[in-house]
Amino acid sequence: MFMHKKIAGSLIAAALVAACASTPEGTVTTPSRGPSLGATPSAAMLAAMDTSIPPSGAGLPAGSGTVAQGAKVYDAKCQTCHGPKGAGKPADPLVGGIGSIASGKPMRTVGSYWPYATTFFDYVRRAMPTNAPQTLSNDEVYAVTAYVLNLNGIVPESAVMNAQTLPQVKMPNRDGFIDYSRN
Repeated sequence: MFMHKKIAGSLIAAALVAACASTPEGTVTTPSRGPSLGATPSAAMLAAMDTSIPPSGAGLPAGSGTVAQGAKVYDAKCQTCHGPKGAGKPADPLVGGIGSIASGKPMRTVGSYWPYATTFFDYVRRAMPTNAPQTLSNDEVYAVTAYVLNLNGIVPESAVMNAQTLPQVKMPNRDGFIDYSRN
């Protein structure tokens, strides 16, 4: 008896759905276009959003920054989350752990984990600071990148990062990943 009530209820629900989708003549209507959920982006809009920087550095923007400039930007916009000199807290540390990835206690920092300085730049430009992503100028991103690389002992204090120098930086863990793009 209970099963018959379930079947009857399902049939009634199906009939109601069919009735709502049909016209009085019994033909099913189909909307002429989809819902108004936005507009097709223009080529210029897509180009503005396509800011991905690959390991080669292709597409790096104009601008530059020094380690000293990066220290100022870091203190003003990064230290609150990443601590003094990238030591961490409340967010992850950015410095230290070089050579620890294959150990029993790996430390994933810019110096120990990131295989390319260009993709670190890309990440900072897209996602930092977390309370205001994409608000750093290209010069600020180059500067903060130079500063964090210097804190990790990867570039000297005199380093200037720009579209030409950044792809030349050899990260300590560059060979720690399999690069399928080379196959």
